[in-house]
Amino acid sequence: MPPSTPACATAFALPPEHAARRLDAQEQGATGRQLQQATADALGEVHFRDGGRCAHGLLVELSDIEQIEFGL
Repeated sequence: MPPSTPACATAFALPPEHAARRLDAQEQGATGRQLQQATADALGEVHFRDGGRCAHGLLVELSDIEQIEFGL
């Protein structure tokens, strides 16, 4: 049996415009996959592309997520 992968806990603060986009999509009935992609897009913009200052063209995909929490 292969060893289990340890869980990774990470916290990011999304700027209000990204959080609002995700909440709007949820209210409009977006699917779980669409919400997951909206979250990945926001994470890519804020964390990896640093608001457009680096990693231009980098695409972010979330997969194998067991738990994700959002708070205000």
